[in-house]
Amino acid sequence: MFKNLRNRFLLLNMIVTSLVMLVAFGVVYITTYRNIYAENQRKLNSIVPIPMSRPDNLPEISNDDAQEEKGIILSRVPNINSSSSFLVRTDMNGNVVKIDSFIELPNQIYYEATDYAWNNKNKSTVSLAGRLWMYSVTKNPENITTMSSDGTSRQEVYYRVAFLDITDTHKTLNDLLATFAVISVILIVVIYFISRFYSNQAIKPIAEVWEKQRQFIADASHELKTPLSIITANYDALLINQDETIRSQKEWLDYMKIGMEKMARLINNLLSLAKVENVSINVGKARFNMSETIFEVMASFEAMLAEKKIALSHSIEQNIVINSDIDMVRQLFSILYENAIKYTNANGSIDVALVKSKKSVICSIKNSGKGIAPQDISKIFDRFYRGDPSRTGENEGFGLGLSIAKTIVNRLGGDITVESKENSWTMFTFTLTDIV
Repeated sequence: MFKNLRNRFLLLNMIVTSLVMLVAFGVVYITTYRNIYAENQRKLNSIVPIPMSRPDNLPEISNDDAQEEKGIILSRVPNINSSSSFLVRTDMNGNVVKIDSFIELPNQIYYEATDYAWNNKNKSTVSLAGRLWMYSVTKNPENITTMSSDGTSRQEVYYRVAFLDITDTHKTLNDLLATFAVISVILIVVIYFISRFYSNQAIKPIAEVWEKQRQFIADASHELKTPLSIITANYDALLINQDETIRSQKEWLDYMKIGMEKMARLINNLLSLAKVENVSINVGKARFNMSETIFEVMASFEAMLAEKKIALSHSIEQNIVINSDIDMVRQLFSILYENAIKYTNANGSIDVALVKSKKSVICSIKNSGKGIAPQDISKIFDRFYRGDPSRTGENEGFGLGLSIAKTIVNRLGGDITVESKENSWTMFTFTLTDIV
């Protein structure tokens, strides 16, 4: 189940990341394409033709630079645009009349280019001689006055067809596209492994919570099974001796009562745990004297101390006022104090301390006894954990008290720690803030 959930997270992350990357690269490519196209268009529009009738200040074209073939003038001029380009003038039918070229090409190329451009005005590029050319055909003809050899002038109508070599810029765009493709593949591979790692990290706490929940249900069922078995067994014993009096059957009834009381304690603990874990229930903060609250709780356990002959010492700073939930704080201290009494050896000792430190209050409960094994320290706050796989022991606890205590501390925004030395002592310390 969790593997499928991880794969879904991974797939979703890959899709979202790929789309973001595709959009980013697309924006860069389209922006670059438009800039290059605009620059090419500017260069194409800036191609200046040589006048049909040469002005006096224009240098004469040598025989090597000008050719005339079938009445067509081919002029080769210096490249003033630093771009490979040429311009063709045609008559009304698209026949070549004059060619102004900034590069040297075979004459046939000029005719093929002009013929293609004239017949494909809706397009903008043509491939000739292994090069890619951008072209434009003027929409409106221009009237040009030419001088004949006898000195008379005449008006002629021409169209202009300009060509610009864009092979290099086209290659630049293709190289950019190829670079994006390679980078995309590399990034997708890298993102896949990163996403897989973080997907595993994201699923891990969910799996742990699920496992704890499953273990919680199993442990709660186990704990409920024991008192129910006691009640059932003693009920069957009563049925066998139906003619006996209640007084004679008191032993079985007492066992049933013990089982019911144990079940009631477990249910109350489960309800307490559910209550403190319910985040929808707000913590009711109010000002109260924590020092007095600690004394009140300790006074309620005096009988238990006397029964085990435990020596109590305390160092409680007077009049420590905090802004917190008094019921939660009282329950928290009661759990830890009762736990200390329960696990203190006969004729042992308990020491309680309450001090104020800067913006927090620190309370510690230390008791003598068997202590906690080092391997159990990290699990001591787990539900139903008692350091004994059989879930039985001399104190008949359920292992929920410390879990409730930790949950309370978390809800109050504090912290709780445990220290212990085997066969010597154990100390629980919790810290709360919001000191008034």
